[in-house]
Amino acid sequence: MKTFNFYFDYLSPYAYFSWRKLADFCKEHHLELKPKPVVFGKLLDYWGQLGPAEIPPKREWLAKYCNRYAKLNGFEMNPPKYHPFNSLTALRLSLPEVCGNDQEKVISAIFDAGWTQGKDIGDAAELLAILNNAGLNGAAMLEKTQEISVKEHLKNETGSAIEQGVFGVPTMIIDDQLFWGNDQFEHMALYVMGNDPLEQEKVQASLK
Repeated sequence: MKTFNFYFDYLSPYAYFSWRKLADFCKEHHLELKPKPVVFGKLLDYWGQLGPAEIPPKREWLAKYCNRYAKLNGFEMNPPKYHPFNSLTALRLSLPEVCGNDQEKVISAIFDAGWTQGKDIGDAAELLAILNNAGLNGAAMLEKTQEISVKEHLKNETGSAIEQGVFGVPTMIIDDQLFWGNDQFEHMALYVMGNDPLEQEKVQASLK
């Protein structure tokens, strides 16, 4: 079974859109899902980029795109109360070192609360309520996020992502193939089915 590495930060609505489809996609294509929380801001800093919220016209376009996308895909779109926000605690909560076998449940709860319910998922008290409402031990998990080893895990996960060329979220890596964005599902399906139309020689020639 191939591993499907999913790099995300709760700051990105695109990451949320992708997350909504990942379980079914991995099941259909017999992939093992490995969620990888990473610090989006560190990726931007490393590659010298600005985030969408830092470019006013792009921020407005993004709001329109998200609203259209949600309407077309049958769910409510209510962005986090504050955006951008500090996602470090939410990301640490999503590490397997903190949530263990409940990782996918934790990620779904936080994403849904932030992007469909408009909760402040940068706030520890709000995160506590979100986890408790999902039937999880929010207090124990939040306490664990303050451990130095957990903080290091998130730093290491982000550093490892950069080493693999991850420059934004969501990023999906299957084998050594990197796919970026919530519009990549058709391409990923073709790849895992052995029908990837990519002409590597032409790609390399175009980069010279």
